[in-house]
Amino acid sequence: MNKIVKCQKSDYAILAGIWERSVRATHDFLTENDIESIRQALIPDYFPNVDIYGLSVGGSIVGFIGLSGNKIEMLFIDADKMGLGYGSALMAFAMNRGATSVDVNEQNPTALEFYKSKGFKIIRRDETDEAGRPFPILHLSR
Repeated sequence: MNKIVKCQKSDYAILAGIWERSVRATHDFLTENDIESIRQALIPDYFPNVDIYGLSVGGSIVGFIGLSGNKIEMLFIDADKMGLGYGSALMAFAMNRGATSVDVNEQNPTALEFYKSKGFKIIRRDETDEAGRPFPILHLSR
């Protein structure tokens, strides 16, 4: 049975693994140094500052979404579980909770098309990400 569960601090290591496998499968514009830098910030800096919900399938988390107010801060599906509707399930959950905005890397066209298919539209573009790295960010709203 699939269910969405609120993640706890004890889930962070599992979430970090899902994040890394997902990023390696989808973010080919990131260097090894970029991935390592972001990975090191996940547990102390990123995860504690959002409400994280995981999609549990057969008792194992296969993906997660991080929410802050009406914003989707992160959405990652394990690399071997992509394309099975898990991202859509997490998006439906988030939108039912009032999510109306999300940011996406411009160099991740698959994610951009996914969010557009859920009714999101580009409203703004920043030349760099929040850490000042040269990865343009698209801000989307619905």
